[in-house]
This record gives sequence, structure tokens and C-alpha cells, in this order.
Amino acid sequence: MKKLILPLLLIFTALGALAQNHRSEFGLQSDNDSYLAQGADRYYTDGLFFFYRHALDLKNSSTLQNKVLGFELGQKIFNPRGGNIPAIRFVDRPFAGYLYAGSTLNFLYKNESNLKFGAQVGVVGPASGAQATQEYVHSTFGFYKPTGWQFQIQNDVELNLSAEYNKLLGRFNNVEGITNVDISLASYANLGNGFTGAGVGPLLRIGNFNQLFNSASTESTVSTGNITPLHKHEFFLYYKPMVNYIGYDATVQGSLFKSHNDPSSIEVTGHPEPIMMSNEVGVTYTTNRWVFDAEATFHTKDTKEMVWTHGWGSITALYRFN
Repeated sequence: MKKLILPLLLIFTALGALAQNHRSEFGLQSDNDSYLAQGADRYYTDGLFFFYRHALDLKNSSTLQNKVLGFELGQKIFNPRGGNIPAIRFVDRPFAGYLYAGSTLNFLYKNESNLKFGAQVGVVGPASGAQATQEYVHSTFGFYKPTGWQFQIQNDVELNLSAEYNKLLGRFNNVEGITNVDISLASYANLGNGFTGAGVGPLLRIGNFNQLFNSASTESTVSTGNITPLHKHEFFLYYKPMVNYIGYDATVQGSLFKSHNDPSSIEVTGHPEPIMMSNEVGVTYTTNRWVFDAEATFHTKDTKEMVWTHGWGSITALYRFN
């Protein structure tokens, strides 16, 4: 049996090296403010997301280089300045959870621009399971018991649409002709009773990266095999600052259509800052089968009531197949 292990490992390694193009991928992303060693469950404190993406046939398109259909399921958890709130006056950002399922369709063009459209249906409030998730994690790992969830945003169903546009602005080579720096335009817009807003900013990449129609930067590492990448493996640093306009945020303001003046309710809502600045910095590495990403995100205040700005870390792992 032991004599068979080494040959099998060599065969699987060789097959993996030959299979450069994969049509499908699945994986997950974990967000948590503890990844930045902040020592507090503050504001956007936890998120968990599952992804599946599949490259679609192009049917001899003269403009498209890649087209990717995606599905995702996710949960986000928000606290005030901490997860242990003794009184209502300390709620500077509402307790809230958001649970959703969504789909995206990503059109990636030969000129290294892309348009990605998305739709989500979800729920904020106790039905999101955020309180139960946080209490379970804290109990399981021996952390403190969260308090203050009685003040959370109440149940509401959210329907949201989104669009994202990216465009290569310039790419620069070093003296050996190896591509190592580029800059792109990044932008998005959201519309729905849960989230309405928009954002724009540059994306700077430094290292070994592929074209925007076949890169982890645009969630397009899967393809039908019609692409010759710039690099066998991506390994690059990136930085994306953004200016964001917030029109509506149900995790801060609650339901768009329900009254929040009921004196018997202890739901605490907030007032979002209309302009919010964000900075993302991270590193991406891909192999023949895997995509790995580690990122830190820093936000200015989401609401007028918040005492501090906030940040969190994200870790993503995806496996490609077929």
C-alpha cells in the first residue's frame, strides 16, 4: 500500500500541473475584526460567505473574453462599539444581522473591462440568525456572553440589485518586460430597499497578475480554456481606496417602509453618514487549483453616532475544478 502512495501523488500532481483552465470553483470567505487584533467585537464584526462560480460559453463573441455565473450565500453581523452593551445609550451603531442568497453574472471584455450584475434576496433582524451565531461562537470558544441584542434592527425582507464596472487604465513593465504594476478604475452601484449607494476609486496591483478578464481581482479565475494568462500563478499585492455614497442602509436604518416611531419598540436605529471613505489592502495568490486572498479593510464612520472608525480582515479560499 505504501508503495502505491508516492506514484499516486506524482500522478495527481502531474494532472494538476496540466490542468491550467477550470470552468468551476467553490469556496468561502471569512470576515472578522479579530483578524486585525483589535480586541473588540466592534461595528462590522463578522461575516461568512459561500461561493460557487462557473464559466459560461461565449459562442464566438467578438467583444467578450470571459463570462462567469456566480451564486453566493452569506451572513453579516454588526455590533455597536462592542458586543457587551449594558444600556441603550451605548448603542452608537445598531445591532443588526443580514442573511442573504444571491446571484451574479459577470461579463468580462477583451479590452480588460467588465460589467458584473447581481441580485440578492435577504433578511435583516432576528430572522438573520446573527444573535444566535454570535452567542454560539462566544459560548463555544469561551468568550464573554454578548448583551444588548434586544435593541437590534427588527425583521425586514430585503431585495437588492447591484452593478459593478472595472476598467484597466494603464499597465507598466519593468526592464525585463515582466508585467508588474497596473492601475484600474473600480466602481459599483447598489439599488434596493436594503442597500442603496455607489462608490468609485482606483485599484493598484503590484506583482504577478493576469488580465482583468481572468484574474482573482475580478472574480474570473475560471474560464472555458480560451485564455492565455500573463502568468501561470498570480501573486500580487493590491490597494483600493474608495469614496462611497450611502443612500440607504437597512442594517443602520431598519425597514424602508415601516414606521420606527412605535413607543413600545426598543429597536435602535441610526443615521448613516452619506459619504464614507474605505481603504482595502491585501495579497492574492493562485495555484493551478486554488485561489487564496488575505485583505484588511478600513472604513470611516458608517453612522453619525459612531464613536470610532472601524476595520476588519478577510480571508478567502477557493478551489477550481472541471
